[in-house]
Amino acid sequence: MGNLLIARRNLLLAAGGVALVAAFQKGPDILAAFGSEFEFEPSPVDGFRQIAGGSSSTGSFDPFVGLDRDKVAIPAELVATVERNLCSTLFEDTGTGDVPVASFSDYNCPYCRILTRDLGRIAQEGGVTVSWHELPLLGETSIAAAKAALAAKRQGAYTEFYERLLRTAFVTTPEFLRLIADDIGVDYEQLRRDIDSPKIEDELERSKALAQIFRFSATPAMVVGRTVVIGVVGEARLRSLIELERQEGRVERCFV
Repeated sequence: MGNLLIARRNLLLAAGGVALVAAFQKGPDILAAFGSEFEFEPSPVDGFRQIAGGSSSTGSFDPFVGLDRDKVAIPAELVATVERNLCSTLFEDTGTGDVPVASFSDYNCPYCRILTRDLGRIAQEGGVTVSWHELPLLGETSIAAAKAALAAKRQGAYTEFYERLLRTAFVTTPEFLRLIADDIGVDYEQLRRDIDSPKIEDELERSKALAQIFRFSATPAMVVGRTVVIGVVGEARLRSLIELERQEGRVERCFV
């Protein structure tokens, strides 16, 4: 009798597993019948939705504390331009049908480092295109590191730059930058030129404008497809969200 009950239980478990596999194959409408781990809320930006993440670098504090507000103010004309070209500023459209992800981070935010590493690993597996945005809210060191990270990105070494900084604090001396360049395999002279270029400053300003539009006041923050996430999110949950976005298709507002 005991063996019969065990066999019946195993049969039920197997049937449930088959049903879940079928649900994933048939898409989000079927998945909804099993419930979703995500509780979506309206986003301040039309065409997007929002979920709450976990801890962030600034919480409910003013992100501009300790900074000169005149230096972080975003010109209204720039915000309007970014709003008109929101998707092309936010995402890199590769034309491959990958799930687009926009990541906003600050070097001095410990949660950002974890999320950057997870996103880099996921992107390397394929099917996801990550657009890296720097949002330095935590002081002058954050701004200097942001410029160096964006300069490294221009040589295809953004995640390598962050991996390198996991081992030590960022300093702005030429010797330190040369050491980083050697470690991650980029051209030091090009890195220096890019750090000081107007294009890097413009990229930072556009990322600030995006943050203002999406009302990001803390890091990390992300836009995964049509879903905005503020705060850290675990790798397993991030992968689930990416898979959901893949099944739901391209973001209508951005790629029609």
